[in-house]
Amino acid sequence: MIDAAGLRVMRAIAQEGSFTAAAAALGYTQPAISQMVRRLEQRTGTVLVERAGRSVRLTEAGEVLARHAEPVLAALDAAEEEVAAIAGLRSGRVRLMAFPSASATLVPRALALVKQRFPDVSISFTEAEPRESLAALRAGECDLAVAFAYEGTDVARGEEDLDPFVITPLLEDDVRLAVPRGHTVADRATARLADLADEPWIAGCPRCRGHLLELADAAGFRPQVAYETEDYVAVMGLVAEGLGVALIPDLILRTVHHADVVALPIEPASRRTIMAITTPDLSRVPAVSATLDALTESAKGQSTAPTTHMPDPAWSI
Repeated sequence: MIDAAGLRVMRAIAQEGSFTAAAAALGYTQPAISQMVRRLEQRTGTVLVERAGRSVRLTEAGEVLARHAEPVLAALDAAEEEVAAIAGLRSGRVRLMAFPSASATLVPRALALVKQRFPDVSISFTEAEPRESLAALRAGECDLAVAFAYEGTDVARGEEDLDPFVITPLLEDDVRLAVPRGHTVADRATARLADLADEPWIAGCPRCRGHLLELADAAGFRPQVAYETEDYVAVMGLVAEGLGVALIPDLILRTVHHADVVALPIEPASRRTIMAITTPDLSRVPAVSATLDALTESAKGQSTAPTTHMPDPAWSI
């Protein structure tokens, strides 16, 4: 096998014209150069250098190696420099995927932190629900995913093995009930889902809709889902017009507001865990690790929602 050290020796001999001069140029001893040439000749199975007194000249095979050494070594040097830049966070690429409500809250702050600290690190972002982002992570199409799981379930909902993944919890996100202002439960400190069994419901993403069905089943009823949309701005509009009620996570309530909608804690309480997910190998990549740190910091900076809707009118959303 021809290695980079052997190619450097052949290039130095071609340029310097002797083992002694080549050794001086490379910082080796003359015997070390002789030994490396012999080892390379053994590996290639042919003579590479013809000795003529104190000077040497390359054989045809030696000239071939010397000629190819320049572009090969240049490519290796460039690769080493690029890898060093990535390792030192002077460059790097991260492919991030996150579910919609995280993309409006956690992600922007995290991206800003990475850009501020490591301006040469490039992060591409795609919005995706947990099932899609986990599939992309497993397929090598994503480096870091922000996903969520409701209490009592895992992020994959039992659909696949989570062993290959490294999961970092970011925050706990309470789920609240959104009702129109003036609704019979709007002035309560908390709302029992069983009291809304006859209400029309507005459901969100498939995972959120499944969570609604599970909570309703535990409360003894099956909800009448009148509208389905993953757009929480649209959910707010539907609730405000009295067309239904909905379950909405706190993370949404920090960014989406409507004056005619009131958010209430529910009884029994429900929450989801928001987490960042990657693989063991990717977690050791400096740019991925830096992005994970930024997501963790962004999560810590999220304000805590109030436990009731009543004291602060700003939480009438």
